[in-house]
Amino acid sequence: MRCLLKGGRVYQGGSFVLADVAVEKGVVSQIAPSITPQFGDHVLDYSHCFIIPGLADVHVHLREPGFLYKETVETGTMAAARGGYTAVCSMPNLNPAPDTMEHLNVQLDSIKKDAKIAVYPYGCITLGQKGRGELVDFDALAPHVIGFSDDGRGVQEESLMKEAMQRIARTGKVLAAHCEDESLLRGGYIHDGEYARLHGHKGTCSESETAQVVRDLKMVKETGVKYHVCHVSAKETVWAIRRAKQEGIDVTCETGPHYLLLTDMDLQEDGRFKMNPPLRGEEDRKALLEGILDGTIDMIATDHAPHSAEEKGKGLSGSLMGVVGLESAFQMMYTYLVLEKKVLTMEQLVHLMCIAPRERFGIEGGLQIGQSADIAVIDPETEGTVDPDAFLSKGRATPFAGMKTRGDIVMTMCRGEIVYQRA
Repeated sequence: MRCLLKGGRVYQGGSFVLADVAVEKGVVSQIAPSITPQFGDHVLDYSHCFIIPGLADVHVHLREPGFLYKETVETGTMAAARGGYTAVCSMPNLNPAPDTMEHLNVQLDSIKKDAKIAVYPYGCITLGQKGRGELVDFDALAPHVIGFSDDGRGVQEESLMKEAMQRIARTGKVLAAHCEDESLLRGGYIHDGEYARLHGHKGTCSESETAQVVRDLKMVKETGVKYHVCHVSAKETVWAIRRAKQEGIDVTCETGPHYLLLTDMDLQEDGRFKMNPPLRGEEDRKALLEGILDGTIDMIATDHAPHSAEEKGKGLSGSLMGVVGLESAFQMMYTYLVLEKKVLTMEQLVHLMCIAPRERFGIEGGLQIGQSADIAVIDPETEGTVDPDAFLSKGRATPFAGMKTRGDIVMTMCRGEIVYQRA
């Protein structure tokens, strides 16, 4: 049976055109100004809606195996589908961590059994994902992973990171670096800024992030590895990556919705505002927006990191780090950066959340004839509120709770199959 999406504003080649989209046998078979329905077609009227490639998030924590009370492959991918995502890259903070094929297969089995959308796992950089010690067998893992990361920990030893880069470069995979110099943390857990000083909290300096980025960029130039910086939060990091790109170094990076919209002065004494890296100052937020606009920052990722209510219920000092974002990311970016502040166009937002992640990481699918039909449909007029109690994710901790939004996800299709449809 053919599925026919009628009357939408369809993203094609960097702009929107009024068109119909036909999907047959899991692929996009036709895009045209008007497609006449045939007997037996499943016709969906999306007049006044945006029809875009499915969102792709290169930084998601699905927590399975090992931490099913926080999230599972099933609940995490259901949440992703509801948020308009058709592809996510799952981080290796798991038990067992995917540092050998035996351990990776545990995760791959769960993905095959329960994933509602496409899931691409990362392999670890170090055994046990410790950020130090012994490197994994990159050649063995490479055919089965999207890239390599020790997310949650920075690789502390320069010589170890250089060896990892050399070996990962030979596989052609991306090295996605969590950049954090542990010697500079000094017990901090929020940004070392005005809020920390006013409220007596221990702060984490921006240098703890930027120092490893600067260190790594020198080695990227030498090794030729495809290097990607996770969750950029500090202005100094933006400056360093901008200089590196001007020098022709192969580096991309991501930032998250919370870093683009909030600062440390938006913090409350609540664990839903605690993440790593932390919310930083207004100058940092402005630098991130400038980086988005000039191409220094390539994509927006959620760093969706669910924890239990108990783990997030101990305030800023005692709660675990991590917030959820799959079910609110697009709406928050569309509402506040496209509609309200007019920082981005809709076309730019689609590039940041759909196109750039797929291009850098080699993620298939989208909204082109002959490709796997990975599609999201957006109703730009629907107003809503970020309501964690209604999330499909097991995680509830979001700094955006209660904020007004527009741009509801109407439908998500992955590989030609409808995986989410608004009631």
